[in-house]
Amino acid sequence: MSPPPPDLSVEIHRLLNDRLLWPVFQPIVDFRARALLGYEALIRGPRNSPLHRPDALFGAARAAGVERALEHLCREVSLREFATQQLCGRLFLNVTPGCLLDPVMANGEMQSLLQSLGLPANRIVLELTENQQITHMPGIQEALQHYRGRGFQIAIDDLGEGFANLRMWSELRPEFVKIDKHFIDGIADDRIKYHFVRAMQDLAEICNASLVAEGIERVEDFDCLRDMGIACGQGYLIAHPASEPIRQLPHQILQALDHRRVAVSPMAGSSGRVPTARSMLKAIEPLPMEATNGEAIARFEADPHLDVLPVVNRALPVGLINRHSLIDRFARPFRKELFGRKPCDLFMERAPLIVDQHATIQELALMLALAPKHYLFDGFIVTGEGRYLGVGSSHKLMATITEMQISAARYANPLTQLPGNVPINEHVDRMLAGDQPFVVAYIDIDNFKPFNDTFGYRRGDDVIQLLGELVCDAVDRRRDFVGHIGGDDFFVVFQSEDWEIRCWSLVAAFAERIQNLTGLEERMQGGYMAENRRGELGLQALPTLSIGAVRVVQGQFDSHREVAAAATVAKKQAKKGAKAGERLIGGHVFVERRRGNCEPSPLTTGRSLN
Repeated sequence: MSPPPPDLSVEIHRLLNDRLLWPVFQPIVDFRARALLGYEALIRGPRNSPLHRPDALFGAARAAGVERALEHLCREVSLREFATQQLCGRLFLNVTPGCLLDPVMANGEMQSLLQSLGLPANRIVLELTENQQITHMPGIQEALQHYRGRGFQIAIDDLGEGFANLRMWSELRPEFVKIDKHFIDGIADDRIKYHFVRAMQDLAEICNASLVAEGIERVEDFDCLRDMGIACGQGYLIAHPASEPIRQLPHQILQALDHRRVAVSPMAGSSGRVPTARSMLKAIEPLPMEATNGEAIARFEADPHLDVLPVVNRALPVGLINRHSLIDRFARPFRKELFGRKPCDLFMERAPLIVDQHATIQELALMLALAPKHYLFDGFIVTGEGRYLGVGSSHKLMATITEMQISAARYANPLTQLPGNVPINEHVDRMLAGDQPFVVAYIDIDNFKPFNDTFGYRRGDDVIQLLGELVCDAVDRRRDFVGHIGGDDFFVVFQSEDWEIRCWSLVAAFAERIQNLTGLEERMQGGYMAENRRGELGLQALPTLSIGAVRVVQGQFDSHREVAAAATVAKKQAKKGAKAGERLIGGHVFVERRRGNCEPSPLTTGRSLN
């Protein structure tokens, strides 16, 4: 006969009284920095106990009416262990809406605990879970304003699980938003999930929030999220939750982060190389973690141009000491005697911005824009394979970005402000050097000259600007490069897998919008009366698009000149199709599927848009 089930009410009280809980930490990777953003704290009960798993633990606490006490204990043991292990980055702490409104927590209990542990509030992210319904949104908003005012950041969990957390996002404006693992598992093979997450990404940009993809278990999904530009991720592929978690990313994850798409941005200079964090670094000799505050002060006094000192633990960066902050602390009476011989980590920033040497300038700028303001003064630590290399200056980063913007503007088309020939050529060369397959599309307006001659150059400029806007709307600007060659010719370098569908969407959008630039009579008769090239008056068709596309694979082309030549041939083939099908209205897409062998796209066979 099996023994009777244990009394979980008695068991949960015993666990709370004896503090028999222990935390595990799951790393969160920052895709942009190629480094650990921090850890999420998860709680466990005693092993071989019916309350080992958190769902059983909180279920028993809820039934026994001690859920709030359990939350307090979970938070305390997680913070203590995080501080004891001196883990890097931020700590994501799960809290319920009710816990935020608890006077015990709001009245400084947590702040006092953090001070006793030497943890600044800006390293703590309060992750709001949805296992309790929010019944008083204004109260939650007021509570979050209280915590933000003390330096805490906010995250919401499981976006996509229900409508409630969408409302939480819109009203609470969190700094981090976690995407439910349902949308992450299989995203590389599921177009619906892909577009759901893309929509979340657009919202995140508007709200100035960073997305965290939860539940990453497959390499294919990791690659997809990386290439989409998702900010952060966590899951078993990166690391399982552990009582003593990893302190640097596994080698296979670093390799996966390096095998990524080429960044889309006009670059300064003629080399076509992408500026990275490595070009920003200054090789400052770091302080070992065992060094004292007195040694740090001596370093600053010996070098008046030294603004920050990196601190390392066996070549792994663990913090930054700010010159002005340290000297200000020691300027007070008796501080030198009290703290001079104390370890230097006492006053250091334990959550500095740490980036991999291959992080691009654009990624750095985005990370600094989303980071706390003091990061602009401290700069960032640059690593290689997780090991310290040097310190980067935010001022140098801003100067480089400004120089790039000026250079890009110098080569921009004056009518559309899109990159012109020089940036287009540079980007194609960078794509070729990156050994990644891509597609180029040469876009041209059919019947543009008679339209321009009949209605005037101002109306013609309107058509060109319209096309520029439609091209930008049709592509994925994070992955696809849009350039304006000149006149009515545009050029797109696609990394999007669905590039062909995007081309046809562009053709359809242009055919629809061109109607708005003509009068009712022209729309009714499907054209306008004008002279053709032979000076004969007749009905001229409204402008349409011809798109010639070329697939580019590794080893196929040696330079942008060869790619441009192939794209020009494909565009001419598309225009031939347009000329042969003048009775059809809409547009044409022609795809050169093999070099030297042009084949029509399956979408174009016997078909045009009406």
